[in-house]
Amino acid sequence: MAALSLHDGLARHIRTRDVSFRTRLLEMAADIPDVIALGRGDPDFHTPAHIVAAAHKALDENRHHYTAVAGLGELTEAIAAMLRQEHGLGYAPEEIIVTNGVEEAIMTCMVSLLNPGDEVLMGYPRFTNYDKAINLCHGTVVSVPTRQAQDFVMQPEDVEARISERTRMLVLVSPDNPTGAVTPPETVRALARLAQRHNLILVSDEIYSRILFDGARHLSPASLPDMHERTITLNGFSKAYAMTGWRLGYMAGPAAYIRQVLEVRHTLSISASTIAQYAALAALAQPRAPWWDPIQAELEERRACVLSMLDNLDFTYG
Repeated sequence: MAALSLHDGLARHIRTRDVSFRTRLLEMAADIPDVIALGRGDPDFHTPAHIVAAAHKALDENRHHYTAVAGLGELTEAIAAMLRQEHGLGYAPEEIIVTNGVEEAIMTCMVSLLNPGDEVLMGYPRFTNYDKAINLCHGTVVSVPTRQAQDFVMQPEDVEARISERTRMLVLVSPDNPTGAVTPPETVRALARLAQRHNLILVSDEIYSRILFDGARHLSPASLPDMHERTITLNGFSKAYAMTGWRLGYMAGPAAYIRQVLEVRHTLSISASTIAQYAALAALAQPRAPWWDPIQAELEERRACVLSMLDNLDFTYG
């Protein structure tokens, strides 16, 4: 009998002998001095001191136990208030689940909504972790190519051309990772109408919605008429509050869906980090402008520097 290989024992839908191109690059770069990975969504800004202090305070007060599956009640209330104020979203606190990063929110969505063979429409290029989550749930990713001439924005007509009887979901990431494309409000409205017309679930990944340049505007699909009941909004604290390592995100959706998905959420990890949740409460309790404005200015300066260097190279870019 041949020796047992754990690789050969893997479930068929995750078995692969290929390592991703990104992983290979990072492994190569690890052996080269002074290489800077520009593709990571983890800037070198430190978490603001008042947020760190809130975490210390929670530890000192022995807040070391699980929270409710959906998260601290005070935190879901604060998130609901922020979403209403900043994005015009009408989510109640009980329509929000706090997660261990947006990655867990993505997985929770896919596990709870996809049946084997369901198709998910997504722009390309894209954040490939979505592919892994969808494939783990026995779904199929249908790529919608985006073009430089259209600023890499997913076009409604290209989406509609790829809809089939098995299409279940449309995922919109705006601002996008990796292209940086911000879907204009009129295009968001057109995609929302398309989702309504074809009875699709719309997952809106808005983790970069606070980082905008050149006067770009972000529009949340769930704020549009008749979209609340078919939209899952994903967001978190990593990018907007310099809290990447705290691993705290959230998902918001209609109450009937959220009630049922709590059991899925409990199975994945019971609840998000208690200490990170108290830190997030502090993040939402104070205005961002005093400490965020310098970060925004630094990001704009870095962006201008990179664009200037690209302008001096012998190729075009979007």
